[in-house]
Order: sequence, then C-alpha cells, then structure tokens
Amino acid sequence: MSEVKKPPSSGESGRWTRFVTARPRLSLLLALVVTALAVFVGGGVAERMSSGGWEDPDAQSTYAAAALEREFPASQPNLLLLVDAGPGVGAAGVDDPAVAAEAERLTALLAGEKGVVGVGSYWRTQLPALRSEDGRQALIAARVLGDQKTATEVLDRITPRYRGEHGPVRVSLGGPVAVQAEVTTTIQEDLLRAELIALPVTLVLLVLVFGSAVAALLPLGVGIVAILGTNAVLRGLTEFTEVSVFAQNLTTALGLGLAIDYALFIVRRFREELAAGQDPAGAVGTTLRTAGRTVLFSALTVAVALSAMAFFPMSFLRSFAYAGVAVVLLAAAAALVLLPAALILLGERVNSLDLRRLWRRGRTSGATADATADATPGATAETGRGWGRAAALVMRRAPLFAAATTAGLLLLGLPFLGVKFGTVDDRQLPKTAESHVVQQQIRDGFPGSPGGGLTVLAEGVAGPAELTAYRERLAGLPGVVRIDGPVSAGPETKYAYFSVVAKGEGVGPQAQDLVDEVRKVDPGFRTSVAGQAARLVDTKAAIADALPTALALVALATLLLVFLLTGSLLIPLQAVLLNALSLTAMFGAVVWVFQEGNLSGLLSFTSTGDIETTLPVLMFCIAFGLSMDYGVFLISRIKEEYDRTGDHEGAVRTGLARTGGLITAAALILAVVMVAIGTSRVTNTKMLGLGIALAVLMDAMVVRSLLVPAVMKLTGKATWWAPGPLRRLHERFGLSEGEPVARPALPETRPEEEKVPVGTA
Repeated sequence: MSEVKKPPSSGESGRWTRFVTARPRLSLLLALVVTALAVFVGGGVAERMSSGGWEDPDAQSTYAAAALEREFPASQPNLLLLVDAGPGVGAAGVDDPAVAAEAERLTALLAGEKGVVGVGSYWRTQLPALRSEDGRQALIAARVLGDQKTATEVLDRITPRYRGEHGPVRVSLGGPVAVQAEVTTTIQEDLLRAELIALPVTLVLLVLVFGSAVAALLPLGVGIVAILGTNAVLRGLTEFTEVSVFAQNLTTALGLGLAIDYALFIVRRFREELAAGQDPAGAVGTTLRTAGRTVLFSALTVAVALSAMAFFPMSFLRSFAYAGVAVVLLAAAAALVLLPAALILLGERVNSLDLRRLWRRGRTSGATADATADATPGATAETGRGWGRAAALVMRRAPLFAAATTAGLLLLGLPFLGVKFGTVDDRQLPKTAESHVVQQQIRDGFPGSPGGGLTVLAEGVAGPAELTAYRERLAGLPGVVRIDGPVSAGPETKYAYFSVVAKGEGVGPQAQDLVDEVRKVDPGFRTSVAGQAARLVDTKAAIADALPTALALVALATLLLVFLLTGSLLIPLQAVLLNALSLTAMFGAVVWVFQEGNLSGLLSFTSTGDIETTLPVLMFCIAFGLSMDYGVFLISRIKEEYDRTGDHEGAVRTGLARTGGLITAAALILAVVMVAIGTSRVTNTKMLGLGIALAVLMDAMVVRSLLVPAVMKLTGKATWWAPGPLRRLHERFGLSEGEPVARPALPETRPEEEKVPVGTA
C-alpha cells in the first residue's frame, strides 16, 4: 500500500477549509441573507423572459424581418383575430351583412388601439386568403409593435375587449404574439407543477438512500439555494440581453439534480469520517480536502460542457449557457460552503431520524439497497457485492458485452439518421390552447399556406421598371406558385416587398430550396428574404458554423480534465467516446417519438414532423455534461484502487462495486427531476425533460455498468499508459480527488475501509 501523507496544513486547501469551518453559524446566517436577497431580486424573473430567441440575430432573415416591421408593419401581422359566424347566421356566413358590420366595428376598434398598426381584414380587402373555404370564418390581422415583453403587455390589455361573443360572431385570438404569450404562461404553470412533483418524490428517494431524514433534507436545501440564486442571476441578465423562458426549466432540473449529487457525496463522506472516529470539524476538513475537490472538479467539467452553447448566436441557446453555468457553480458553492457549515453544527445528529429501521425487517435489494448501504457509515466489503459480481461477469465476457452494448446503443440511435429540422410554432402548445386552436383552424380551413410564404424586401430601387423585371425573374424560379406585389412604401422611399408563395409545405424542402434560389438572383439592388423557411435556412447555417467550435471545446476540455485526473492517455479518449455513445438512445428516441409522433397520444403532444433545430445541440451539451459527471466519479474510484493495489481488473471490479449503486441512485433522482420537467404541456420542454432522463439512465445503467468495465478489460493495463512527457506533466500539474490523509486506525476486521472512496455522481 502506498505511503499515507499527512494532511496539508497550509496552502489553498488549508485556507479554504479554515474559511469554511471557522464560523459555521455566521456562514449559515450570511447564506440566509443572500438567499433572501436572491428571492427578492429573482422574483418575477419569468415575466421578463422571452419565449423567442430561436433565430440568428445577424442572419439575413432577421434583418429583413426587422426592416419589414419598420417600413411595412402590415406585411408581417403577428396578431390574428379569428371571426367565426355563429350558428344563427345563414348560409352567407362571414359575408352576412350583420357579420360584416360587427367585423368592421372590431377592425376599426383594433386600429385605434395604442401599439397596434397595420390592421386589415377580409371585409376590407376581400382577399380570399383571409376567408375560410367553407365561408364560416374570416380573419382580422394586425401588427403589435415592440419587443415580446411590450407586445405581451399590449395583448394583455386589449384581449378582454375582443375575445368571446360579439353579437352574431365569436372571436378567438391567434398569431405569433398570442402563441408566445401562451407559451410563457404555460411554462410558468408547468414549472410550478414540476417542482411540486419533483420535491416530495426526491425527498423520499433521498431518505431511501441516506436512511436519515435529517441527512436527506440537506441536499434539497442546497438545491433550493442554487435555484434561487440562479433566478437572481437570470433576472440581472434580462437587463442586458434576451433570456429564454425555457432556461428556467434547466435551472430547476440541474439545480436539484446536481445539488443532490454533490451533497450526496459530501454528506456520505462526512458520515464515514464520523464513523471512523473524527470529530465534526475534522470530518468536514477531510471531506473538503477529498470529496470537496472532486465536487469542484466535476462542476467545472459540467460547466464547460454547458458553456459551449454560448458559441451559438441564438439567444435561446445562450440562455441555457448562462443558466447552466450559473446553477452548476452555485450548486457546487452551496455544497462546498453552506453544507459543511451545516454538517459541523449537526455533527452526529446528521444521522438522526433513521428511517431505515422501518424496512430493515424486510430484505432490501437492487440499486437502492446498494446505494443505501454505500451511503451509510460502516459500509463493508459486502456493500455492492451485486455490482462487483456484475463487473466480474462483464469482464469475463468483455468482447461480447462490448460488442453487444455498442451495437445496441447504435441501433437505438438509428432513427436520428432520418431527423428533419424545423421551426417552433403553435403546435408546441397543447391542443386545447386558444392560439393553437386558431392556428390549426387556419391551417385546416383556409386556402394557401398561412405563414409559410417568403417575403422579399427590396432596397435602393431606382424605379418601377426594375421591380417589374425582378418580379419576372422571381416568377421564373422553380417552386414558385404565386407572387404578390410589389408593394411600395411610397414615392419618397426606395423600399418595396414581394410575397412569394412556394410549392409544398411552408418550411419544407422545396421552400428552403427556394430561399437559396431567390438569394442567388442579383437584380442590381439590395434584396433580403424573410419568412419561416428563410429563418430555418439561416438557423441551420448558424448552427453548422458554430458547431465545430463548440464540439472542439467540449472534447478538448474533457480530454484535458480527465487527463489531469488520471494521468492516462487512453482514459480521456474513452471518456469522450463512451459519453457520446451514451447519448445515442436519447437522440434516436427524440426522432422516433417526437418527430414521427409515436406515443404522441400517451404523452399528449402534437407532432410537427420535425425537430426544432437548436434542441439537439441543447440536449447534447446537457446530457454530455451529466454523463461526464458520473464518469468522473467512477473513473476516480477505479484509479484510486489501481494506485493502491496495482491490480487493474480488481480496481475495475472494486470501483464499480463501490460506486455502481451510488451512481444509479443519483441517476434515478436526477431522472425523476427531469421526468417532472417532462410533464410540461409545451412539447419542447417535454422533449428536453424526457430525453435527458433517458440519457442519464442509459449512461448510469448501461454505459457505466456494462460498457466501461468491458472496454477497460479489453484495454488492460495499457489503460493507464502515458508517454514520458505527459506522465511528468501529470505529476506536476495533475489533479486528484483528494490527498490521502491521516485518520484514526480502523478495526482490523474491516481493512477495506482504510481508504474511503470519494467522488461525485
């Protein structure tokens, strides 16, 4: 056995430990004050968040949309009033004089509203596209000015005057501004429900893992502090940049999940140190020097993975980088500062209210049993015997398990080869949502392809002849059904626009191809293309441009951090490849379920036949970071055993035996939180929650339990090899999960506890 070093008495580790443990009551009081301030600052943050941010702000389609809103507000209506002729109206439908009179009154009233411009209607224009094919419904269209917050305030103010019965007609509200407002409201309601589901279930699972109700409450406290702190950070960011309302879901999920992971290992190590004979202050000191360092290391790896989203120009993805990095660092800070202070004050009382006695009479088995035993003081070599036997079995048949597991994961990921990317629309909302109902009725009952056409803006035009020539060139492009316009802003300006209707679906392949064809035409003046298809083309291009940089950051940071942890050249490569492989089931399920619509009835969502373009990037960054989190804990425990014994296979077997149950329990808890998020009525949030829950479970139960031991058996002792220069680099700058420290001797009957595994999940 390697020589045990004395505990460090100086340096950063010593100063940090003294700072955290010197005045625990003062630390908790300051934490209470900071948390109260966070509640005050972060209050109402959702109301300042955006449900948009899906587009590249520097893209041509974004520029064109802004210019059209400025010069031709009527060209881009974002509010639609669906006027439905009541059952008392005769066959004339919306052309009935009484209906027309009431519709004209509503149109004039809407035109007089502050903040509303470009009001038009079927009754004023007689455009067939504004009248349903059965003649029972027609539209009033308008543009609500301002950013989303301002537009939502206008909508809230005017809605009561228009929604509902008006004489012979009934009015419902739709359009992008109504959809965005309803998405924001729905997410806020769903988030509250998710928290009400996740918190009690998580508490029950923590009690099963810890046994003690007191110990089980500590991780929840850490998670709540992290969530409240992140809300305050996001509230501050809304003063300077657009922050997506979807980011709040990530804040809740990671705040609870990671805080529970970190607290799980901190509390577990503390209890083991108490059982080894240390006093509370000494146990906390040892815990911070060992498990605390690994928590910090793990938090950095997760934060790096999430920060990769900041490389993308869409504020939707950037919002998740802001929220993710903030909540990860706050969760780690709470686990490393507040939690130790609470543990010092609790001391032996951390084991109070031991509820395990309620089921000790029965036989506990499975992952929860192993995790429970592993988390309790006095755990012995009997702990995790099932995991150890499983690891031994896997290594005896390593080629079979490696090939079968890899093939199975790749097979589960095959549906992703058929992924189709699209844009967000009203179908994100439940079928009963008013704005969804309105848009669906427009899709089903009105002629043309509502919202699917292209709008071509022309600038610097010399005269009508140039516009006529340009129109003729556009009309000759393949895939063009009809061109309306040009519409000029007036004789004093040099702006005009065309409306181009493409064949096929509004954002289908033909419409996307037409965007490229229109942009290739050079009429001699500046043109730009807006519309859903143009926005999709630009978003896909922006992601393709930023993706290599983001992936390189994640891969290089992972390689570097795992090398600093292990000193191995091969293990970092294994970590990157196996982490990526663990995500295949998630990506395959996303396409099979949400794109193709399988299980749509069971999960209560409307399939659009595609996946929003930014979501795979988001899900990759989150799931990869969480997989790395679990990988760090397992690898660090295996390395500790290998350094201690030099037995490669024994280290893998012992490492999995000592961590398998704990990792699985942590994954189950995080999956519960993600599934609670997945109960959202908004499809993208449902996809995010359920997809990441699946990825976490596959990583913990398949990759860490089967693939890792099989691959490490196949690579043998070469797993730990590194060339001389890298080995010397690691000896100088390498990290470890903690320096071995002097501690009271343990009973000779339990030598396996001489060195307690630490890490993070």
